[in-house]
Amino acid sequence: MNRYRYGVIINDPSKAYNGYTLFAPQGGKDMWLMDMQGRMAHHWPIPDIPREYGRLLPNGHLIYSCRGDEEKRKKAGAPKLSGQGGLMREVDWDNKLIWEYEDPFSHHDFCRMENGNTMLLRYVQVPPEIMVKVQGGLSETEDDGKMWCASFNEVTPEGKVVWEWFSYEHLDPVEDSICPLCDRREWTHGNTCLVLPSGDVLTSFRNINTICIVDKGTGDIKWKWGRGLGELAHPHDPHPLPNGNFLIFDNGAHRPGVEVNVSLVIELNPKTKEIEWEYCGSPPSDFYSAVCSGTQRLPNGNTLICSTTQGRIFEITEKGQIVWEYINPFYGKIEAGIVNWIFRAYRYGPDYEGLAGKTLTPEKLDSWNGLYSSSAFRS
Repeated sequence: MNRYRYGVIINDPSKAYNGYTLFAPQGGKDMWLMDMQGRMAHHWPIPDIPREYGRLLPNGHLIYSCRGDEEKRKKAGAPKLSGQGGLMREVDWDNKLIWEYEDPFSHHDFCRMENGNTMLLRYVQVPPEIMVKVQGGLSETEDDGKMWCASFNEVTPEGKVVWEWFSYEHLDPVEDSICPLCDRREWTHGNTCLVLPSGDVLTSFRNINTICIVDKGTGDIKWKWGRGLGELAHPHDPHPLPNGNFLIFDNGAHRPGVEVNVSLVIELNPKTKEIEWEYCGSPPSDFYSAVCSGTQRLPNGNTLICSTTQGRIFEITEKGQIVWEYINPFYGKIEAGIVNWIFRAYRYGPDYEGLAGKTLTPEKLDSWNGLYSSSAFRS
């Protein structure tokens, strides 16, 4: 990867999947739809800072999460942990507000369901009698005596919670122990919330190196994987493929038995629990994002990868050839510092129904709302 170039640095039209890439640089106040040349074809000004990412719905609306009011978060007693959200919004193509839902405890991920409801990932406090039994993590690193874990809320368009699930009721404090190099503020650090066609929920718990499926009917964890030695190292963004396999971003942080941390993208057969396809950098150290990140299998069989801490979105073939690559040239200020991070990105083809009848006007921009150009950091 050329770390001194920005924008689109590779574009092979004969092999890349043509379309528009949706992303939001962290620390900025805009969501962008970018063409293959790196020109911004459409954007949504966001009055608040987008905390994680957005998705383009089939009706052409944008749904996204952003930072809620900090005073409301404090008053509600919400923890100050990574991935804080607080506010969900749906807007139309012209940025008109369609739907809004506020939850100071929401974080990281969400899913618009087929029934029109929205599934939210939330922080919930682990009861003290369970917290003391949870193994692992660095000693005396709780959040002022508290420990948090993942929960889910299914919310109707009217804002009514119609289903909820608490991970502490279904995890084993010993078997599902915290990574020994992580603190004990969080037991799970959930980062994925995806409702499957069956209605069950697929999720990822970074701090316990586990992806699992929650049975929506019983609440039981019906399938899980990742706890074996080195199988997963702080994963993100598992999601199903048309062939029934799961595509997973394996961040590679705190992987046991290695000298140099590297990230992987893996395709797992959930029935056999065998990895059937894998991508790593060349050299492996060239591809690494310790946190966040995501992947998308494209219609032409290629894979789009968002490597968060590299500010990098790139597309690879099945054999690992990079056929399109973009380095985010703009930096925003977040808790981690001034960074060009991107949480997740999605590619939409010109025939995507959410783009039908929409006017796209690609243009090159020199500055974005609330962001610093990379040129400001060059010596």
